[in-house]
Amino acid sequence: MKQQWLKTTLALSIAAISTHSLANGIAINEQSASAAGTAYAGRASSALDASTIYGNPAGLSKLKRREVSGGLAVIDAKVDIDHANGAAQGTNKGDSVPLSVVPFGYFSTPVDDRLTFGLGVYVPYGIINDYESSFQGRYLGSYSKVQVITVQPTVSYKITDRVSFGFGPTINRIDGQLKNNLNNAGAFGSGDATLNIKGHDSAFGFNAGIMVDLTDDTTWGLTYHSKVTYKLKGDTKVKGGNGPILGLANGKYDADLSITLPESVDTSITHRLNDQWTLHAGATWTRWSRLDTLEVKNSGIQNPLIAGQLGTVSEELDWHDTWAFSLGASYQLNPQWVLRTGFAVDAAPTSNDNRNVRIPVGNRKVFALGAGWSPNADLTIDVAYAYLWENDAKVDQPGREPALPGLPSLQPGYQASYSNSAQGLMAQMTYRF
Repeated sequence: MKQQWLKTTLALSIAAISTHSLANGIAINEQSASAAGTAYAGRASSALDASTIYGNPAGLSKLKRREVSGGLAVIDAKVDIDHANGAAQGTNKGDSVPLSVVPFGYFSTPVDDRLTFGLGVYVPYGIINDYESSFQGRYLGSYSKVQVITVQPTVSYKITDRVSFGFGPTINRIDGQLKNNLNNAGAFGSGDATLNIKGHDSAFGFNAGIMVDLTDDTTWGLTYHSKVTYKLKGDTKVKGGNGPILGLANGKYDADLSITLPESVDTSITHRLNDQWTLHAGATWTRWSRLDTLEVKNSGIQNPLIAGQLGTVSEELDWHDTWAFSLGASYQLNPQWVLRTGFAVDAAPTSNDNRNVRIPVGNRKVFALGAGWSPNADLTIDVAYAYLWENDAKVDQPGREPALPGLPSLQPGYQASYSNSAQGLMAQMTYRF
């Protein structure tokens, strides 16, 4: 029994990394306001500023001057919960995602006519999700806050006048805190106990890209973001347990979890129709199937009643690989102003069979508008607005088996339909010198 609830909490908590960014699954897209205006169509084939360090590191070779570029995204998500049902009592207010801010910053400098160096700092994964304390599904997830911060030094080399290659190792730091409740009545107690899980790790990966000018007006790009394997170390705290079973579980336990965040391939094409119009199209494949089964190792447990039931345990997520597609266009209104728009569709890696309250995402669509203002050759300010909406996402999590026949479950089941949407506003300033 204890094996079951500790296993589920640890595994699902670390997996719950993102719900309402402009990308699906456990990823976010908010690394560039200039790219956001076209719904990230053409991100791998356009080098508008130093944020190409993330979009395609090969694009650095197209930047002729030293520059710094930085900004942030503000995301306002809306979560509606309908048709909720479960063995436990509680509320279903929704809107569990507070206003979130995602920063990013980049620097690039040409070394010579062919070699360019850059440095980027951005957030590829992140979530904050805070349900009300009386949430009906609180036994399966009540609070989630996880973020990954990445530092990426990058080099780009122009192989020929039309072909460039870029590479950058990534140094990634993951930190997280997750909570959920336990029903003491399922172990001859009363009220709720709480689980509070914290973990962190640092790990390395890399991004690589190629950019090819097929013609003077058409550019193709391909970017590979590598997988990153984390070995999180942290602790699990059980508090508020009472009765003959959960009363013995109160305390702090060491917890180790290995998780691999998946690789992705982004390819796009950018075509300049004339001096005013430029078209973009892109596709991104993500290997979410790496999040299939998570293994958790628990140690430092002194109580023999609990230690005897814990060891290496696993949790199935059964995610699948996905494709995202985007189309966009930009219009050069005059030398100072460029206008952008784009549309994207992004499939969820989970389905009705395995969706949970921490990651209740569905298939989503994104519409974006953006603009860039360059009052002179040294300064550009980019802004973008995006609206995303999802298909209704149904959660049907069964409750855990009771400790003894006739007792309620420590983690009662929960069913509901989630309707998710979000608005994102991004701003970025680029200065060249």
